[in-house]
Amino acid sequence: MISRYALPQMRKIWQEEEKFSLWLKIEILACQAWAKLGRIPPQALDTIKKKASFDVKRIKEIEDEVKHDVIAFLTNVAEHVGPASRYIHLGLTSSDLLDTTLALQMKMASQIILEDLDKLIEILKEKAAQNKNTLMMGRTHGVHAEPISLGLKFALWYEETKRNKERMMQADKNISYGKLSGAVGTYANLDPFVEEYVCEKLNLTPCPISSQIIQRDRHAQYLSTLAIIASSLDKFALQIRLLQRTETRELEEPFSHKQKGSSAMPHKRNPIICERICGLARLIRSNSQAALEDIALWEERDISHSSVERVIIPDSTTLLDYIINKLARVLENITIYPEDMRQNIDKTGGIFFSQRLLLELTKKGLSREDAYRLVQKEAMKCWQENADFKHLVKH
Repeated sequence: MISRYALPQMRKIWQEEEKFSLWLKIEILACQAWAKLGRIPPQALDTIKKKASFDVKRIKEIEDEVKHDVIAFLTNVAEHVGPASRYIHLGLTSSDLLDTTLALQMKMASQIILEDLDKLIEILKEKAAQNKNTLMMGRTHGVHAEPISLGLKFALWYEETKRNKERMMQADKNISYGKLSGAVGTYANLDPFVEEYVCEKLNLTPCPISSQIIQRDRHAQYLSTLAIIASSLDKFALQIRLLQRTETRELEEPFSHKQKGSSAMPHKRNPIICERICGLARLIRSNSQAALEDIALWEERDISHSSVERVIIPDSTTLLDYIINKLARVLENITIYPEDMRQNIDKTGGIFFSQRLLLELTKKGLSREDAYRLVQKEAMKCWQENADFKHLVKH
């Protein structure tokens, strides 16, 4: 992901240095497990723990030659450790390292996103309470329907964001699985204790059954959850954009003192943050489709998912973190125009009382069909003549 849309805490998770650090941590934990089983001599374990390190630049140099990132990493670690390195990666396959590390990274990312959602939930809760009596026109199909309060709109967003937090917690739980079961998941050259030990130390659950990899339905659920959350944020930002239109002017995203809206038109105050949120949400949604495609791999595993995940998982988590924080800033500093809301309510001359009148007429004994026909007739006059609905009904 380009740095323009990456916040520091999330960016760190997906940096090469962080990935290789987790690889090394897993390899050392696996060595510790083997030592407990008597397979690695204590002196060799001490040497590994003291000397094991890596150099990102050197790993890249080796990878250019061997065309395999895990082999390049192990080769570089061996350069630091010396003869005791023969015990590193004992019985493991590359995906034991890759998938367990990816689970850790995705868990770290989800914790940031959950914190972001908590912040957004609190802001929406506060805005809903503050604006419970701020009247505005409710619109269906973009057309005036009946009045609502701005607080109700914020309350709807608050409730939806709470549901999204629950979805994210479930996705986090479902991805919190590690795997050290060997080349095809049979523990042919591993003791299951190694997997149990490593996963316990990493606060992961051993995958109940695996092939060479952890199955990708878990990752697809995670990416789909990110897409649902992004779509909610898209909806919230879109509604702010619609209500910022000049003809409506009921809400407005923050516009700083020195900010410029157009290179040609000095008067412009454009909803660029909300537009950016809507645009980036499209990327997150499209990435979820790619995650679904990754479920269907050949037999015990092929590598077609790998290149996809190197893009979609860092990008989607990074973008979601970014747009949640951007929307939170918009909502914290949003400008509300209650007078314009009142003027917009009055624009249609009270026509929104049509359902109330319909119900009163049926209470007086008219059939629903007759009452509807009478009310609609006056309502259409009100639309066409820009007249006052109450006056038309009385006369």
